Amino acid sequence: MRLHDLKPAPGARRPKKRVGRGPGSGVGKTSGRGQDGQKSRSGYSAKRGFEGGQMPLVRRLPKRGFVNIFRTNYRTVNVEKLNAFEAGAVITPESLQEAGVLRKGKDGVKILGNGELKISLTVKAHKFTESAAKKIEAAGGTAELIGKAKAGS
Repeated sequence: MRLHDLKPAPGARRPKKRVGRGPGSGVGKTSGRGQDGQKSRSGYSAKRGFEGGQMPLVRRLPKRGFVNIFRTNYRTVNVEKLNAFEAGAVITPESLQEAGVLRKGKDGVKILGNGELKISLTVKAHKFTESAAKKIEAAGGTAELIGKAKAGS
């Protein structure tokens, strides 16, 4: 079997239907568009959400809520995930990303206090919960705050 021998399965591909080619084709005259009306015209394409002139659903429903475009979205890491590092290591958002604990994106890193920390570490992050900072210090490590979170860091 070579690349030039590859063919689709028999019956998998059909010839293209040529519309408007006489009555014998089965799609002559109106070419499957019906008798009359807007949809029969050339150049017609329905706009997204268009309901034939009726007030569209999007405009009938009330607007709700508020989205703060200046909000800082933190990526979160629980204290228990930090046990994967060696004792005495300095942990930064970059090292967390390299270790596969963090995904790319969002604005900063926040350490949460879920789980137990068994080793002493120096953790640098944009934010810490109170319980996370206590657990890091109880294990003999330090929790250091990094400056303001930046987009895409």
